[in-house]
Amino acid sequence: QVQLVESGGGSVQTGGSLRLACIASGLTASAYAMAWFRQAPGKEREGVAVINGPGVTSYANNVSGRFTISRDTAKNTLYLQMNSLKPGDTAMYYCAADSSDPMYITFAPSEFRYWGQGTQVTVSS
Repeated sequence: QVQLVESGGGSVQTGGSLRLACIASGLTASAYAMAWFRQAPGKEREGVAVINGPGVTSYANNVSGRFTISRDTAKNTLYLQMNSLKPGDTAMYYCAADSSDPMYITFAPSEFRYWGQGTQVTVSS
């Protein structure tokens, strides 16, 4: 049974930083494409950052240069370092994984089979 558990969310001021973590069980992180998504009230779920099996990364335009996705294969943990946070970053953040094609890079939520329960990030002005 694959389980993804997020942590590290919280409330910060504009310009602050947070580091999210996603502990994966029942899978080998390096064999999966993994991603961070976020969803704010009234908005669609959007891809934030993706890392594929070989470690190639991709970022949404509005977080590029501020966020960094990484993976610790020994700990089977996915991270999202978020710097220079803005109010527009406020959302529930979800960890996702898929093994269909670990080489693939995509921001489509429908392409990810496994999801965590989410961790809330709130950025105030």
